[in-house]
Amino acid sequence: MTERFHRITPEGEDRERLTCADCGFIAYENPKIVAGAVVVSEGRVLLCRRAIAPRPGFWTLPAGYMELGETVAEAAQREVWEEARARIALEGILAVYSIARIGQVQILFRAHLAEPGFAAGPESLEVRLFHWEEIPWDEIAFPSVHWALRHWHEGRGQPLAAPAGNPPSDARGMTPLPPPA
Repeated sequence: MTERFHRITPEGEDRERLTCADCGFIAYENPKIVAGAVVVSEGRVLLCRRAIAPRPGFWTLPAGYMELGETVAEAAQREVWEEARARIALEGILAVYSIARIGQVQILFRAHLAEPGFAAGPESLEVRLFHWEEIPWDEIAFPSVHWALRHWHEGRGQPLAAPAGNPPSDARGMTPLPPPA
């Protein structure tokens, strides 16, 4: 028998769910977890210029989707390697952001290079270290990158505190960046 999925509010649920009309199976659709890091070397922040959509050509922190079978820390280290060919040492969680608009939870670590060197990975056009004053703010890919850089800057040189969250002005992560000029 062919399964046919449709959106209904199943008994006992409080919202519509993708549900099989034949057997009642509910296919829960949950947010994706993104893991990454604000990587610092000699006071400068590592940024990657994106080679892929969304927002190719814009700068971002090395981060991406967590895979099954890995911890959040392992995912952050893998993503930094994939995008920036850098080996990092994690210092702790810098921030946890909820991006309801696109169904993501972003967990970003504060980190430093564990060994010298970095290079653009297959998802990056280039990778660079930036002093705070040099960060190309108008070319940053996503709002959460702005947030994470500011949270890092506010706490630099200090022990990690409780992870930062969304700014009060965008508590649900619903405000996208304006389109590129």
